[in-house]
Amino acid sequence: MVPLKDYNPGQRTPYMTYGLIVLNMSIFLYELSLSPGDLNAFFQTWAVIPQAFSNSLSTAVSIPNTLEWMTLITSQFLHGGLLHLLGNMLYLWIFGNNVEDQMGSFRFVLFYLTCGILANLVQWGFAMESTIPSLGASGAIAGVMGAYIFRFPGVRILTLVPFGPLPLPLKIPAIFYLGLWFLQQAVYGFDSLETPTMIGMEGGGIAYWAHAGGFAIGAGLGPLFGLFSQPDESAPLQPDQEG
Repeated sequence: MVPLKDYNPGQRTPYMTYGLIVLNMSIFLYELSLSPGDLNAFFQTWAVIPQAFSNSLSTAVSIPNTLEWMTLITSQFLHGGLLHLLGNMLYLWIFGNNVEDQMGSFRFVLFYLTCGILANLVQWGFAMESTIPSLGASGAIAGVMGAYIFRFPGVRILTLVPFGPLPLPLKIPAIFYLGLWFLQQAVYGFDSLETPTMIGMEGGGIAYWAHAGGFAIGAGLGPLFGLFSQPDESAPLQPDQEG
């Protein structure tokens, strides 16, 4: 299922959501300018390499180790391909503006980065010795989605649903769309425990535990970051109102 938009107009301009999208796209354009060898070195430096991160925790504080710990943040702005980028930015575009509207821009960006850091740690916990780069904004965006379902469960999401040869556009309440998405990530995560875990985008690996973990973390942390600081304006919306 592919979300197209939500029917949940915000009250303020979501500057941080737009800024995060622009930053992610700008870094991806930089990635495209690199040769394959330079791109691999770029990922090795700024993505989370679980084995290297594990090693950094067993040694004393140092500049190399500090840089390794910083990858919990920098990896959130790297993407392994165009579809990886576009999929993440679509979800951030649809769900980020309303969460930012509730929290305010400053708290929203802190919330976003915190969810991304903790989601990376959840995924690392399931593949501590992997040498495959872990990268992407999906853990942080999953946190935004977890906050969204907690705050706006009844808002409808226009979604393309596979139905025979053609996708069918349906308006699905957020609690069902995002709830199903979370269950899928959790099921795939448990299934991956029976096979070698691939956590980067390379080789087709997907960070299911970062997705499920980020979602749960976002739902739990959202109220602490002001998720309910604004009145809920979503209830009286009519079907033709767009967010």
